[in-house]
Order: sequence, then structure tokens, then C-alpha cells
Amino acid sequence: MEHVAQYLREVCDIARALPAGEIEALCDELVTLRERGGRLFILGVGGSAANASHAVNDFRKLCGIEAYAPTDNVSELSARTNDEGWPSVFVEWLRVSHLGPRDAILVLSVGGGNLERNVSPNIVAAVKEAKAKDARVLGIVGRDGGYAKQAGDVVVVIPTAAEQRVTPHAEAFQAVVWHCLVSHPKLQRSATKW
Repeated sequence: MEHVAQYLREVCDIARALPAGEIEALCDELVTLRERGGRLFILGVGGSAANASHAVNDFRKLCGIEAYAPTDNVSELSARTNDEGWPSVFVEWLRVSHLGPRDAILVLSVGGGNLERNVSPNIVAAVKEAKAKDARVLGIVGRDGGYAKQAGDVVVVIPTAAEQRVTPHAEAFQAVVWHCLVSHPKLQRSATKW
């Protein structure tokens, strides 16, 4: 019972500390993206890849934003990993998609990418590609946000409540933030069923 109570206290602490202004700025970026007819490429690995798939559905269905998650195409992802290596899987996917200045990437990540630690090098490469193509770099990340936060345009960092639970909290609060966004009156176009 002690773990559950502590975990729930951490959830409350994180919710109170979320940067509302940055979440609002992320909403404004997405409204502008939709208005200019840009596409949203949502990038994540591990649990964040599953979140990316869910978020694609919500941004498309509820907000009318053309959105994609490269990890949804497991055949291409695994072929690129096998033939070209893990660090380039997102970059090559974005190149085939002709990522450009009307578009944005949305990074969902616990660490945000860190080349020195060899963590999510594919996210770092994708952020660099987006910047080179004048696409916007958005994110919902944990810890200090890593490379995504350093190089991104609007990146929400989920506050750390407990070092040993950074991953579960960061991935859970990715969902909290994107659900806040897709239900935002400025962004939501279609009502949810319930």
C-alpha cells in the first residue's frame, strides 16, 4: 500500500507542476500547423512509440490534423533498422515523406535523445533533420528533455517527482498533455463519443 500511496502523491505533484504556459504554447503551435496545412510526424520509441500511435489517432480524428507515426509501419521500421541502422530510421522516413517548412515533428520521449549516452539517437537525428528542413520541433519529454528540449521550438518537460520512476511518469503524462491538447477548445474539432 505504501508504494501506491507514494506513486499517487507523485502524480499529484507532477500535475501541479506541469508548465501550463508551455502546454498552451504547444496548443497554439498545433493550431498554426493545421491552419498552414502542415503535417505532424509523432516520434517515439518504446512506450512512447505506443503513445505516438494513440496520439496520431487523436490529432487526426479529434483535431483534423494530418498526423503520422513512423513506428506504425513496422515493416519499414524493421527493414530500415536491419539495412541502415537504428539511428537513421526516423530521418529516412521523414525524407521519403518530404518533411518541409509547413510540417512539424512531435517528439514523445522520456529522455529526449542523448548522443553521448547513445540514447534515442534516432530522435536526435530526426530533430536535426527537422531543423535543417525548417520544420517545427515540438515535444513532450521527461527529465531535462535531452536534445529535443535543447534544439526544439516548443517542448514541454514533465517534471521529475522521483528519479526511480521517471519513465512511468513521463510516459503517463505524455498522455495527459496530449489529451489536454486534443480536448482544447482552440484545437478540438470533433467531439469525443463519451
